[in-house]
Amino acid sequence: MREATKRRWRAVFDVVLALFLAFIVVSDTVGTRAYWEMAGGFAVVLGSVVTARRFPVVSLGIALAGALVVPFPYGNRVPVWVIFVLVAMCYQAGLRMPRARPGLLLGGAVAVLGGPLSLFGDNALGDWAELAVMLVFAGLSPWLLGRYVRLRGELARTGWRRAEEMESRQRLIADQARLRERARIARDMHDSLGHELSLIAVRAAALEVAGGLGDDQRGAAAQLRTSAAAATERLREIIGVLREDAAPVEPVQGDLGELIARARASGLLIDSTVDSSQAPPMVTLAAHRVVQEALTNVAKHAPGAAVTVRVTSSGARTDVGVVNAPPPAGPLPGATSGHRGLIGLRERVRLVGGTLQAGPRDGGFAVTATLPHDAAPVEETAELREAADDAVGQSTSARALELARRDVRRSLIQAVVVPLGLFAVLLGVAGIAFLYLWNSSELPGPVYDRLRLGQPRAEVTPLLPGNQRGARPTRGEPPLPPVPGAACEYYGTGRSFMDNDYAAYRLCFADGKLVSKDNFAEGDS
Repeated sequence: MREATKRRWRAVFDVVLALFLAFIVVSDTVGTRAYWEMAGGFAVVLGSVVTARRFPVVSLGIALAGALVVPFPYGNRVPVWVIFVLVAMCYQAGLRMPRARPGLLLGGAVAVLGGPLSLFGDNALGDWAELAVMLVFAGLSPWLLGRYVRLRGELARTGWRRAEEMESRQRLIADQARLRERARIARDMHDSLGHELSLIAVRAAALEVAGGLGDDQRGAAAQLRTSAAAATERLREIIGVLREDAAPVEPVQGDLGELIARARASGLLIDSTVDSSQAPPMVTLAAHRVVQEALTNVAKHAPGAAVTVRVTSSGARTDVGVVNAPPPAGPLPGATSGHRGLIGLRERVRLVGGTLQAGPRDGGFAVTATLPHDAAPVEETAELREAADDAVGQSTSARALELARRDVRRSLIQAVVVPLGLFAVLLGVAGIAFLYLWNSSELPGPVYDRLRLGQPRAEVTPLLPGNQRGARPTRGEPPLPPVPGAACEYYGTGRSFMDNDYAAYRLCFADGKLVSKDNFAEGDS
């Protein structure tokens, strides 16, 4: 229902736009009695409006084809309806065209074709300049504005949806990293706690068969053995559930001393102080993981950097710190970080009740952890999840959104700066061409005075400048000579182009002879 209503309103808008442009065509041509121009204007309006929605490139081409009538002679009149059609349809095309290249190619083709067509007019350079200025301000500017509105609308419709999708993807990566660390913790539990329970079961079985015990003691030992075996089986089941869908992980091997020794052997420059003798097993494993991940990141992202490892334990907690200096040769080219290791560390530290900090420090990077010896797991609050999301790169979506916004701002700048720049270029080129034609079309006064009526054209031509004045006087010009077939030429008198009154020499020829010579200015009455 809503879609049908939108289609009806679009149809109404197209009809109103077509009627308005047709009215402009009639108003602009009815007084000149240029009925063929009126018919052509109707065809341009109808074709461009009908194809605007489904075929915007075709609509733009039809509107630009209508602009090609400008170079033809109209008695110093620029068709106003062409400007209205260009503004309306170029904006519609920019609003609907998915790519910019077809529009730019069409506009360039019209600008190039306008040059040869302008030769049919009385003022070739002026006609082409009018066409170029009209294409810039009535064609390019609305087209760029339409593209800006289009990009802004796309950003409003899809920008945040894209950001949400990227956020969900990053959270999925973070969840996978947390599950991976939980699987690693499950293996650690199996290797440590399972081993201890198995020892309890073995010792209880030995007590059960040992001599010198009464029936009550043997029964208690049997219950202890049974409970230990049940606990071991229950632990195995829980760990199996925890690891059922998790990716396989490498177990923690060796103690911290062996880990640091292997890292040194691989080429890392490590200054270490390690004292974790008072830490419980799970805290020791957590400290091992923090140091392991930090050293891996140093080897990957800061090759050659000096590393300081500090692990100190007290009766209440263990503090871990791994700090690397800036790499001497910079990071490895192409080395990227998925931040999954840091997410796993946060999960590991959280489950032993500790806190983890990771970030740049003095040009290098620091990873520090505080691990209590007797604390419950820290509740996973929104702040902790946000920190984990930041570690995996939640800002990626924000950067993507900022890039989209930058494209929109760039399109707005283009809509303003590009037309002004092109206008400045056209103005400069036209100014240089005007000055050249102005100076190369001046007829010296003594030469003009020597010209005689009836003088053959062959004698006069070598004395004339190479170019004529392109501009024609609009008032003050004497009547044309009453000679059939007379053709007049206009030349400069030496006045500056800054003078208010246009002055010119007019020489009229007929039958190969000079039949009239006049020196006049627009201010003459």
